[in-house]
Amino acid sequence: MKVIETVHEMQKIADRIKARGKTIGFVPTMGYLHEGHLSLIKEARKENSFIIVSIFVNPSQFAPNEDLAKYPRDFKRDMELCRKERVDYIFYPSEDEMYPTKELAFVEVERITESLCGRTRPTHFKGVASVVAKLFNIVKPTRAYFGQKDYQQSLVIKKMVKDLNFDLDIKVCSIVREADGLAMSSRNRYLSSAERKEAVVLNKSLERAKWMIMQGERRSSAIKHGIKELINDTSARVDYIEVRNADNLLELDVVHGRVVIAIAVYFGETRLIDNKLFDVE
Repeated sequence: MKVIETVHEMQKIADRIKARGKTIGFVPTMGYLHEGHLSLIKEARKENSFIIVSIFVNPSQFAPNEDLAKYPRDFKRDMELCRKERVDYIFYPSEDEMYPTKELAFVEVERITESLCGRTRPTHFKGVASVVAKLFNIVKPTRAYFGQKDYQQSLVIKKMVKDLNFDLDIKVCSIVREADGLAMSSRNRYLSSAERKEAVVLNKSLERAKWMIMQGERRSSAIKHGIKELINDTSARVDYIEVRNADNLLELDVVHGRVVIAIAVYFGETRLIDNKLFDVE
């Protein structure tokens, strides 16, 4: 396994791999890897000749009042985890390497970025789409792997790839959860012990939504109310509870077809997200 720190060297390596007719599986991360990230690496290993993982805490997707400075970082640990998973290259650029000037070009994906997380984090997806576009042009993957936990992000990336004619496949992999159901996230470490115990309410509330749908409930308002009841029994503060079309994130009054139920809550200053997908007749 090699650590690559410059754009130019990473592009040269990618070109050599492609020239040999080999495939590149790419897992973009912000580091502080957990089993969710490792599941993406494992999936990439099944389908590709070479595996590249990027580790870059991207400043352009953080608003000024967000947690960029305290975002967890442990490159030595990340490197050992990647080594165990037989990653071929880690792309580990500095901020100056990725953003050498202050005059930047950005990528904006319209409409699907305006709801859910985009409503309270209006600059977030511009930063995400822009850095992912840069990474795709640097790493030149055959396939790139993302987690379902960041469901809206995965739709944004898919749309960007389709609309801007990127030559790669996007793979979205299932959420990996702790034994008690909490979706794995680098931000879980911010939770106090009491908040960590309460945080299982995210998955429990989504399971309640599943039960309600299985019992025949089709009104989005009733499903959202059932979710909110559980969350209100904890110290969490709701950012959003949404029932949306899974393909385009349009709001649904009545659940039907392929549906995503997505929630975001705050425990103290820590914001957690979760979702479940449903096929509703």
